[in-house]
Amino acid sequence: MEVFQAVRPDVYRLATPMTFATVAALRAPGAALIAAAAGRALTFDLEAVTGVDSAGLALLIDWLAIARARSCQLSYSRPPETLRSLARLSEVEALLNGGGAAG
Repeated sequence: MEVFQAVRPDVYRLATPMTFATVAALRAPGAALIAAAAGRALTFDLEAVTGVDSAGLALLIDWLAIARARSCQLSYSRPPETLRSLARLSEVEALLNGGGAAG
């Protein structure tokens, strides 16, 4: 099963839990999409994420670093409230609001 679903050009919906048990398998597919979008804007739609923990938040931060290194403008849309709460608690909520996108 594909974990990323193309919604429209340069917008991909992540449809899986983002937890300690899943992030290792999610890193490479996300990094591949980022590499393919080098020099362009890319959005990961998080609406269909069914569960998240701090490992999922760490993966989002990692993808932002990968995007920055590839000159890709990565942003996240529609993060679930659980993810927003984790980000707020960790003082990185701006990363979910586009504030951490490479540029």
